[in-house]
Amino acid sequence: MIKSKKFKKFKIIKHGFFNNLGGVSSGVYKSLNCGMGSNDSRRNVRKNLKIVSKKIGTNKKLVLLNQLHSSKIYFINKLPKKKLFGDGLVTKTRGMPIGILTADCAPILFFDPKKKIIGAVHSGWKGAYKKIGEKMVKFLKKRGSKLGDIYAVIGPCISQNNYEIKNDFKTKFLRQSIKNKKYFKMVKNKIYFDLKGYIFRQLKNLGINNIEIIKKDTFNPKNNFFSARRSLNKKINDYGRNISIIMIK
Repeated sequence: MIKSKKFKKFKIIKHGFFNNLGGVSSGVYKSLNCGMGSNDSRRNVRKNLKIVSKKIGTNKKLVLLNQLHSSKIYFINKLPKKKLFGDGLVTKTRGMPIGILTADCAPILFFDPKKKIIGAVHSGWKGAYKKIGEKMVKFLKKRGSKLGDIYAVIGPCISQNNYEIKNDFKTKFLRQSIKNKKYFKMVKNKIYFDLKGYIFRQLKNLGINNIEIIKKDTFNPKNNFFSARRSLNKKINDYGRNISIIMIK
């Protein structure tokens, strides 16, 4: 479990970015697969989620989303009775852990210590393009947060060195803004995208100064994260999901 240096100083919250170690799953899901959307045994995934809950220090059910690569965000004050379809969660409720699942996309955790409010966002390139991080900040502002009080941590995701994309992908971002050119690099006639950098700049441009990037590449097997792209490269048709969690004590 990786912890944010910025978040660690706040005793009112618990959080963690988990890799694939310490669970009960086997095969391509070895071992801490937290994705119910995978083809792993649901029993194993439930056991893994309980392991994660224990690590965070709660026996409460984790609130997760059916993620869509959207910019949909929910505010919750109690355990949802039905599945929530979207990519962002916000709560002020103590003892309610909210989480995001990823396998190369970026998890982003938010905290405002003044308003005692937390948020969690799933941001792949689609979510980033739809400015879900920016929408989360605006969401928090509507709840009374000031920009100077908001902390954001961009968790482990695929690095630019391993995020090869096609030319139409680049064209889409350049149509959004010519300034996006700086998030692409060419190496041996291949184009690579800087997801972390793109998200960071979105948040920075809004006026968020308390931003941290966890510099762990999920594609690199040495870091022990599940990676959709790595599985695809190996012709493996499924993969586990990493989990990132935040909770107000």
